[in-house]
Amino acid sequence: MKNQMLKKNQKSSKKGFIFLGLVIIITVLILVLIPEKSSLIMQTSFNYFIQMVMIFPAVLILMGLFAVWTSKEFVMTHLGESSGLKGIIISFILGALPTGPIFVAFPMAQALHKKGASYTNIVIFLSAWACIKIPQELVEMQFMGAKFMLVRLGLTIIFITIMGMIINKLLETKKAVTSE
Repeated sequence: MKNQMLKKNQKSSKKGFIFLGLVIIITVLILVLIPEKSSLIMQTSFNYFIQMVMIFPAVLILMGLFAVWTSKEFVMTHLGESSGLKGIIISFILGALPTGPIFVAFPMAQALHKKGASYTNIVIFLSAWACIKIPQELVEMQFMGAKFMLVRLGLTIIFITIMGMIINKLLETKKAVTSE
């Protein structure tokens, strides 16, 4: 069991380094092929880096607190496969309340997954984080009107839920096929 986890982590690390290498290669190619955009590319990259440096320590602290304060049983009960509508509602609330860039949500989603949250609820959490924010809804209502905001919000909730359920079924099917 421990060897499997070690091999899985090594494989995951290799994929991460390959992805980083591809990003660096593509960036260098763009800098060479389109030199007039190089300052804009470098400035944008630097701004994202600074944003991550400022936010990442807080994310790590929150992840550590989450890991210590919430039990696996609690997550499985409230966000696991058998959580049903309650889990969906909690996932929407967890995703809609915080503000901040989406990259903050991915470590949280991974922690939820490790503690037994269903794929449906993880997809809903991430999608709600990306698409539904309470302050964003208020601004939308101010500029587009309450009717538009409610229709868009309702459709977003419906389609996020459907997408989460479909992804859950696909991953369950894949898991069943690979375990045979």
